[in-house]
Amino acid sequence: IVSRGQQMIRLDFEEKFHHDNTQLQELTGIYQSHLDNTDIVILSDYGKGTLTDMQNLIQLARSKDIPVLVDPKSRDFSIYAGATLITPNLEEFEAVAGSCQSEDDLVQKAEQLRQTHDFFAILVTRGEHGMSLISEGNPPLHLPAKAREVYDVTGAGDTVIATLGTALAAGCGLDDAVTLANTAAGIVVRKLGAATVSPAELRRAMQRQQQTPEAGILTEEQLLEEVQDAKARGEKIVMTNGCFDILHAGHITYLEQAKALGHRLIVAVNDDASVIKLKGPTRPINSLPQRMLVLAALRDIDWVVPFSEETPARLIEAISPDILVKGGDYEINAIAGADFVMQQGGEVIIIPFVEGFSTTSMVEKIKN
Repeated sequence: IVSRGQQMIRLDFEEKFHHDNTQLQELTGIYQSHLDNTDIVILSDYGKGTLTDMQNLIQLARSKDIPVLVDPKSRDFSIYAGATLITPNLEEFEAVAGSCQSEDDLVQKAEQLRQTHDFFAILVTRGEHGMSLISEGNPPLHLPAKAREVYDVTGAGDTVIATLGTALAAGCGLDDAVTLANTAAGIVVRKLGAATVSPAELRRAMQRQQQTPEAGILTEEQLLEEVQDAKARGEKIVMTNGCFDILHAGHITYLEQAKALGHRLIVAVNDDASVIKLKGPTRPINSLPQRMLVLAALRDIDWVVPFSEETPARLIEAISPDILVKGGDYEINAIAGADFVMQQGGEVIIIPFVEGFSTTSMVEKIKN
């Protein structure tokens, strides 16, 4: 049940699976037949009756040195004894270990459970507080949550263990694999429903985390990928354009107002050649890389992209923003791309300039 884009409650209607010993033996036989070609075993225990013999499955994998990851449901962690790693959420963990008053308390209780049940590691997923990894011989790793906005937590735990298992099978170290899993969870909770995370989404998210202050400066191809992801999350895209040669307080006010209209703000910037055509041979004062770097550093701007055409009409059609914004006293029919945006069901909004601020007048003042 979703209200105003937020999951309020989830109701599951399902039945337990009842099987006899013959079916259990058949399932175990199929499982065992695949182990020789297996890098990682993931046991997702939903408590619905399928995984009734966890110890046998764990020991069969261990006999072949295959790591076993378990998403536990039972409060009896002894049935998972010997697993390489388990991934309880905080509620599941505290149901077994008791209430945790602090991170240190959580670490102490997790280490005790880890030793008692012969786990190599316990990864506790903690919702808006991120996740904590407690592993043998290593200091605890606490990772903050990556999602700025949470729409639906359905399937987040599945995303964590699936990403974790895939990363470990591919040869990642445990800390790196957990970092990937944390990032993947941050992506999926920003989508509605039992969503998935694509490799491309995960790759771009990791790249963003490692980027420098120029992170918001994108090529058109990179921008279109980001916009596709944002739209899939239900985010409203706002776009504006201009030369932004000498940034002043009027620009800042304008950009703040533009960002307030949606979730993501794109600023398309005229390249140097197009500025010369518009403003004359003495402009721009600042080169395109300098102008984009300053814009990308502003908190209200998500992405900055250059364009070389006389107008950004083609770029606007490629992006198809929900809202196109222009500053000044334009007529809507004179704004490049306005007709297209409105045909697509979007809005075109004109924000008046702040009186007393003008790049042209600032240039003249400096000259004089």
